[in-house]
Amino acid sequence: MPFTPPLPTINGAIPHELIALAEQVWQGSAKLSSTYSPQVLNSIKELLRKVNSYYSNRLESEGTHPLDIERAMRKDFDVDEKKRNLQQLSLAYIETQKEIEALCRREDFRPFTKEFTLLVHEKLYSKEEMSVFCTIPMNQDGTKSITMVPGKLREEEVAVGNHRAPLSQELSSLFTTYENFYNKDFTQYTQAHKLIYTFVAHHKLTWIHPFLDGNGRTSRLVLDGTLCHIGLEGYGVWNISRGLARDAVAYKKYLSYADQKRQGDRDGRGQLSLKGLELYTKFMLENALDQIEYMSSILQLNTLSSRITKFIELSRQGMYSIEALPKYSEYLLKELLIQGELSRGEVKNIIGAGESTARNLIRKLLELEYLESDSPKGTIRLKFNSYFASKIFPDLIPDKE
Repeated sequence: MPFTPPLPTINGAIPHELIALAEQVWQGSAKLSSTYSPQVLNSIKELLRKVNSYYSNRLESEGTHPLDIERAMRKDFDVDEKKRNLQQLSLAYIETQKEIEALCRREDFRPFTKEFTLLVHEKLYSKEEMSVFCTIPMNQDGTKSITMVPGKLREEEVAVGNHRAPLSQELSSLFTTYENFYNKDFTQYTQAHKLIYTFVAHHKLTWIHPFLDGNGRTSRLVLDGTLCHIGLEGYGVWNISRGLARDAVAYKKYLSYADQKRQGDRDGRGQLSLKGLELYTKFMLENALDQIEYMSSILQLNTLSSRITKFIELSRQGMYSIEALPKYSEYLLKELLIQGELSRGEVKNIIGAGESTARNLIRKLLELEYLESDSPKGTIRLKFNSYFASKIFPDLIPDKE
């Protein structure tokens, strides 16, 4: 069954309200990338990959807190099998996201294809630690299960909430329609149109529901990769999954609106609801804009610098369950916030102390993961570990229960 309408158009044109929202998203996202040096922005992006993994998996009721993700990165896995498996899921998700980002940077890459969708699913679920998630229960008591093959279209019929997914034998032809609608040469489109195409294609991919399991994660990884591919400058300094997870009820509601059959002669000429698709697209654009505005507010240089100072003061007062940061930390961390990176030899001048003191400060902050460096003598950069980030970026990461 064709999933028309392919775009929320009225008389062949996308409504001005949606175009205006898309332009605001594009402009706001670009401004984020001009806030700090490339080194600081890259550190924020590394943090947000963990945040993105947490929120995307939380949409599946399986979020692993960024603090536990960092533990897993140090090979410190939970003794509880379920929690350990979810830690490994988060690592696999982050690794897949990096792989997808690299792939999507190619100019000749086309994200809206069956091939890419299958590849994303395969990259995520073929990782060794994901094998436990490939056994799918087929009844409520768990006595019957099936092994999902990563990157393979489902051969079973499924329903998700009120949405009865298309029949398995229709999937290949639906992907042909999907590609015909969305696999375009984006150089011919405005920035606003690129963004609207991306969000609408996300709905269509969730509607097709191509896999036995992992459709939500796969569709959001495809969405992340596509937002990078279309050249949305600043994406990665904010991410869409945080907004969707924080308003998960609305996200699922608006997806379901776009799933609805056409509601009479005034609801477009396709088989699905034009009004529902328009409402869904508006929700996605407003959600993106909300995340951009949130990150813009917490990345103000003066307030962020003040929050770093306060964090260090409270750590020394024993207000946190962490080791207190050493003397002179505030001078070095705030200078790195401005400069992006420093040679190790510059530190003694910044803190106004001797070479030995500077060397010990660097060593300790590297050990505590407030700094990072590519080599034992290389330049140093600011690192936003999850605990640090949870205190200086209000509400970015929830407190761990």
